Amino acid sequence: MPGLNGLELQQALAAKGSVLPIVFLTGRGDIPISVEAMKRGAADFLTKPVDDEELLAAIRDAFEKNRASRRAREERAQIEERLARLTAREREVLERVVTGRLNKQIAAELGTVEKTIKVHRAHVMQKMGVRTLAELVRLSGRAGIRTGQE
Repeated sequence: MPGLNGLELQQALAAKGSVLPIVFLTGRGDIPISVEAMKRGAADFLTKPVDDEELLAAIRDAFEKNRASRRAREERAQIEERLARLTAREREVLERVVTGRLNKQIAAELGTVEKTIKVHRAHVMQKMGVRTLAELVRLSGRAGIRTGQE
């Protein structure tokens, strides 16, 4: 490739925010370069000559990983949108509920009554689009909120 080597191209694409999978195909790769490429997120690193089936398998695998990564990013964005709808107090209640605290414990921590916590908890469940505590814990964990499941 004139002008850039593979690592430089990978770095330039990353700087532009590209999330496309990269499969390196080189005639003169070595271990340090392949390790660096993989650390920077390369899907695979193949050296020439490469078997057609091996190349196609690497490309298929890269696209599948990319699809899974894209789905995970989209899910995380949806969860973040739901979290943004919570009031500050609802967020405080959420963070305590998912760690396994009881309503009365949360009420004592936040200086309010248990009935108020029940109302906030119901709002959290509705705004987060979940029906069960298990679903709430799962979503919270995916959003990076510390849960009692860790």
